Amino acid sequence: MFRTMVVQARKHPSLIPLFVFIGSGAVGATLYLARLALRNPDVSWDRKNNPEPWNKLGPNDRYKFFAVNMDYNKLKKNGPDF
Repeated sequence: MFRTMVVQARKHPSLIPLFVFIGSGAVGATLYLARLALRNPDVSWDRKNNPEPWNKLGPNDRYKFFAVNMDYNKLKKNGPDF
């Protein structure tokens, strides 16, 4: 498949930006999915030692990828400690 892309890019140089943008989009999507799987507090990979990882988060912990106008230092915890 890669060889076919190289042959097509040599025949039609205008396809090179298309391959670059599609490739960078695929890499970006893969990296974002890996971040969700490894850094999200809703995902538990170790059920024996850490069955509920979301309980260890404090009100000042930031786990969102992008938050508009959110200052996590001023948040107060509303729930009880477990």
